[in-house]
Amino acid sequence: MKNIPELYGSLVFNDRVMRAKLPKDVYKALQKTIQNGSHLELDVANAVAVAMKEWAVENGATHFTHWFQPMTGITAEKHDSFISPISTGEVIMEFSGKELVKGEPDASSFPSGGLRATFEARGYTAWDPTSPAFIKDGTLYIPTAFCSYTGEALDKKTPLLRSMETLNREAVRLLRLIGHDEVHRVSATVGPEQEYFLIDKKLYRQRKDLVFCGRTLFGAPAPKGQEMADHYFGVLRPRVAAYMHELDEELWKLGVPAKTKHNEVAPAQHELATVYDTVNIAVDHNQLTMEIMKKVADKHDLACLIHEKPFEGINGSGKHDNWSLITDTGLNLLNPGHAPAENTTFLLFLAAVIKAVDEYADLMRISVASASNDHRLGANEAPPAIVSIFLGDELTALLKSIEQGKDFAEPEEIQMETGAKVLPHFKKDNTDRNRTSPFAFTGNKFEFRMPGSSLSVAGPNMVLNTAVAEELRQFSEELSAVAEENRDSAAKKLVRRIVREHKRILFNGNGYTDEWVAEAERRGLWNLKSTPEALAHLLDEKNVKLFTDHHIFSMEEISARHDIILENYSKALQLEGRTMVEMMTKDLLPALLKYTAATASAVREKEAVGLSAACDRKLLEKMNRLYEAITAETETLAEELTASYSIADFQELADFCHGKILASLDEIRVSADQAEALIPDSLLPYPTYDTLLFSV
Repeated sequence: MKNIPELYGSLVFNDRVMRAKLPKDVYKALQKTIQNGSHLELDVANAVAVAMKEWAVENGATHFTHWFQPMTGITAEKHDSFISPISTGEVIMEFSGKELVKGEPDASSFPSGGLRATFEARGYTAWDPTSPAFIKDGTLYIPTAFCSYTGEALDKKTPLLRSMETLNREAVRLLRLIGHDEVHRVSATVGPEQEYFLIDKKLYRQRKDLVFCGRTLFGAPAPKGQEMADHYFGVLRPRVAAYMHELDEELWKLGVPAKTKHNEVAPAQHELATVYDTVNIAVDHNQLTMEIMKKVADKHDLACLIHEKPFEGINGSGKHDNWSLITDTGLNLLNPGHAPAENTTFLLFLAAVIKAVDEYADLMRISVASASNDHRLGANEAPPAIVSIFLGDELTALLKSIEQGKDFAEPEEIQMETGAKVLPHFKKDNTDRNRTSPFAFTGNKFEFRMPGSSLSVAGPNMVLNTAVAEELRQFSEELSAVAEENRDSAAKKLVRRIVREHKRILFNGNGYTDEWVAEAERRGLWNLKSTPEALAHLLDEKNVKLFTDHHIFSMEEISARHDIILENYSKALQLEGRTMVEMMTKDLLPALLKYTAATASAVREKEAVGLSAACDRKLLEKMNRLYEAITAETETLAEELTASYSIADFQELADFCHGKILASLDEIRVSADQAEALIPDSLLPYPTYDTLLFSV
C-alpha cells in the first residue's frame, strides 16, 4: 500500500519544503511576495535558488527549465544543466538567483502576431513565485511568464496574472466600502473538468488524420454509439482503470489534486476533475494534466485524444471551468448563504457577474474560439455559441422579487423521499443543473461550459476576471459617493437596476432548441458561430477599452492576439485540408477503386453464366458515382488550398478558410462516409470507427 499523503506533492517545491529548506527571513520574504505580490530582492532569490537546487538534486534532478505557456496553447521549455566546470577539470552543481528569476529562450519561432520580426530572436522568461516549482523527468521545472525583448506579453500567463491583480484590487475596494475591513485579498479559484478519449495506440498510428489533426476527418458511424447510455459512469475496463490509477499517482506526485474520474457519455470517452485552486495554479495544473495524460497513455499502449471533436456523431470533449471568488478570510463571495435576499455582499457580486457576462459576452465567446472548438459548440453535448446565464429557480425568483421591489419568501428546505425506508434522507439542492447553459450557477460558483478540451483555461479566466473587475470598479465608484450609513440601501437599489438592465442574459431553459436561438436573437444576444465571426469583435472599442484601462493588454498586444488566433485557425483548417487530400488520394479512393473493380468483375462473371446481376450493378453504379464525386470534391479542395496561401490578411484568410475549405471538408466527408460504409474493412488501409471506439 502506498502512503498517498506522503506521495502527494513529493516532487513539488511546496510550502512544507520551503519551511524546511529556507532560512526563516527568506521564507517570510518569499511568502510576502507570493501572498501580496511584492517585489522579490535578488539576495532572497539567491537563497531560494540554492535551496531549490539542493532539493532538486536530492530528488534526482540534473537540469532546470523555465516552463512557460506561449501562444501555441501548449507549454514550452528549454533545459539547462546545473553543472559548472571548475579549474580542476571537474564540475560543481550551481544554480543562482539570477538563473531562477530570468531566462532567455529564443523567441523568434513562437507566435507573436507581428510584435517581433523573425530575425529578432531575444525573449525573456520571468519566474512566477505564486506557482510552485516541481520536478519532472529529472528536471526542475520553474513556472514562468514569457515576454518579448521589447516587453510585450507573448504568453497566456502574464495577462492572467495581470487580471488576477486587477480583480483583487477592485474586489477588495468594494468589500471595504460595504464594511468588510478585515479582507486584504480576493482570489479567483478554478476547478477544471478535463474530458478526453482513449484509443489503442497502434490503431491511432494508422490514422493520418488523428496523428496530424487530432480528429478523424471522415468515418462511417459504428453500428453502436452512445444511444444506450451504457458507457456513462459505467464500470471501468481493466486497461482504462490501470491507466487512470497511474495517471492519478503521477499527478499527485506533482501536486495536482486529481479527485474524480469516470467514463463519459461517448464510447472511449472519460473525464478527470481536480480540486479547486487559485486560478493561476489551476491553469498550470491543467496544462500539466493534459501533458501527463498523454505521457501515461503512451506507457499503456494507448493514445489520449484531447481534441474537442475527434469523432463525428458522438459527443465531443469540453473543459468545464468552475469559477468562484474567495477572500483571504475564507469567505466565498458567490455563496448565497441561508438568506440570500439579505446577503448584500453576495447580491452585489452576483450582479457584477451578470452585468459582466452580458456586456462582454462577445469576449467570452472569443476566449474559447478555435477551429477545433467550433466543431463542438452548439452540438448536442455542448452549449450553443450563444452566451447566457443559468441561475436556477430560486435565484431567478429572488432577482425577480428584487426587480419588482417585493419581499422574497425563502423556500423551505426539501427533504428528498426516495420511497425506500432503508435509504438515508438528504436535502434537495436549491437549484438543478443545466447542461445546456454556457454559464451556469451551481451553488457557490459559476460553471463556464464553453471552453474546449484542448484549450488553455488561462484565456477564459483572464476575460472573466477582467470583466468582473470592471463592473466592481463601477459599483465602487457609485457607492463611494454615498454616505456610509446609506450604502446598504444604495447597494440594493444598484442590484435592482442591474437586474432590470441585464436580465436578457438570464435563461434557465433548454439551450439546444431552435426556439432559444430565435428568442436570443429577439433579446439582442450574440450568436457568434465561428472563430472568424467572433474574432472580428475583439478589436471593438469597448473591448479594447476594457483591456487597456485595466492594463491587461496594450493595443499592440490585443492586435497581436487577434492575428495569432486567426492565423492558428487558418493553419488548422489548411492542415486538415492537406490531410484530407492525402487520405482521399492515397487511402480511400484506391480502396474504393479496388472494390469497384472487384464488383465489376463479379457482375461480368454472373452475367456470363446467365445469372442476374441487377443488385450488383446498382452497387457498382453507386460506388462509381461516389468515386467521381470524391475525386471532383478533392480536386476542388486542393485548388482552394492553393488559393488560400496567397491571402495575406488574417481576417480575410480565416473567412476564406471557413467559407471554402471547411465547407469542402464537410462536403467530402459526406461522400467519403457513404463510400466507407460500402467497402469491406479488409480493403481499407485504416481502422474504422467500430474498431477505434470499441478496442480498449
